[in-house]
Amino acid sequence: SGTDEHGLKIQQAAAAAGTSPAELCERVSGLFRQALTQAGVAYTDFTRTSEPRHQRAVRHFWGALRDGGMLYKGSYEGWYCTPEESFLPESQLAESTDAQGRPCKVSLETGHEVHWTKEENYMFRLSAFRDPLQNWLRDNPRAIFPDPFYQCVLRWLDEDLPDLSVSRERNRLQWGIPVPSDPTQTIYVWVDALVNYLSVVGYPESHGAWWPAVHHVVGKDILKFHALYWPALLLAAGLEPPERILVHSHWTVRGQKMSKSLGNVVDPSVCMGQYGVDGFRYFLLRQGVPERDCDYYDEKVVKLVNSELADALGGLLNRSTAPGINPSNTYPCFSEPCFPKVLGSREARGTGRACAEDYKLVAAVASLPVQVDSYFEGFQIYKALECIAQCVRQTNGFFQRHRPWKLDRRDAAEQLWLDTILHITLECLRVYGTLLQPVVPHTADKLLSRLAVRPGERCLSALTFLARYDGKPCPFEGRQLGPDTGILFHRLGK
Repeated sequence: SGTDEHGLKIQQAAAAAGTSPAELCERVSGLFRQALTQAGVAYTDFTRTSEPRHQRAVRHFWGALRDGGMLYKGSYEGWYCTPEESFLPESQLAESTDAQGRPCKVSLETGHEVHWTKEENYMFRLSAFRDPLQNWLRDNPRAIFPDPFYQCVLRWLDEDLPDLSVSRERNRLQWGIPVPSDPTQTIYVWVDALVNYLSVVGYPESHGAWWPAVHHVVGKDILKFHALYWPALLLAAGLEPPERILVHSHWTVRGQKMSKSLGNVVDPSVCMGQYGVDGFRYFLLRQGVPERDCDYYDEKVVKLVNSELADALGGLLNRSTAPGINPSNTYPCFSEPCFPKVLGSREARGTGRACAEDYKLVAAVASLPVQVDSYFEGFQIYKALECIAQCVRQTNGFFQRHRPWKLDRRDAAEQLWLDTILHITLECLRVYGTLLQPVVPHTADKLLSRLAVRPGERCLSALTFLARYDGKPCPFEGRQLGPDTGILFHRLGK
């Protein structure tokens, strides 16, 4: 992760705040780092485009473009949007009025005002890359995901693809990297920013260990820069495009776009204070669908987190480990005669006490790890969480259906069935706790600790569900449970 720090809007924001661009970037990048730490988001590197290692990489990249004959000096004019740091065609503009009521033009997409700009810049021969880009996408249909964004880029490639202005006059933009061998020009902020994907993996010396097996995660508003300009620039510099570009949509608030002027911007640190880090993470990942905008409002968070984390998951752990139902505080044993393995039939046979619904539950949870892994790999985290939530509901149904609290512990047969019910329930919880670790790390740790699952037993590869059903030994059977950690997830107030 990291911060893209150069450009005209930063220069202007620093001037308006009465500070230097470097001081402004130091402060703001610090806020981003703080937010990621607070949200429990780990990163291997936090890259800043104002760092010397990055500037060196950008100069080398520029040299590769220049030496390949991909740059030329040309005059450029058009409508420039400073907040977006890009020139916009007439088709993407609308008529509006500024704060003083004067007529002006604004970006159709963002509503930001644009200004007519004319200057001499270095141009990149983007027009030469229509065929190579089309070939790249046709050969790699999953290069841009989800599919609606892939189709969108193909449509762009059917339109006019003019050459791209890749520098700005230095007298207008000082906050950026000067063009090597031409101090009158500053490298265009997007060329500079995109190269951070290379500089962070050691370009120009050691990037080969990673490149091009990389996945970019980007917002839909910067798709054109990542899916048209960046692959073309890479090809021009003799490099492969990234393996995949994963695109996500935006959050609206009660159906409206978030904006400072509307005063409806959601502060993540406030949300983490209200719902807990895990509660907020769970909501965003459970409800965030990459291909379309999703709507945010507080009541929705409270309802979802209470029903799925506090009630369904937390309630299940609470009931199945309560002293009244499990006085020995152990991981109970599984009885094969109570829950016999059934082959080629949905109905239980023989002496077992399990019913068809129970076998459906066992089949669903057994297939869950592979299903969740596949959805995580496919950037469909919401689908993975939907499957887990469905299985949690099924497990609650199983527990409720057999009413273990009604069984007579003095009867040996009843005790075996009680232990089997608890064994299956705890096995299900162990699977959910393991799979939920990337999403709700604190809650998952609490759950697995209560089940006495050791750190080395929490990985996907070690996730064998209900081994005893298949006649294999279960390492957890008979193990003392961990100490009672209290309520797994506290219900949120309205």
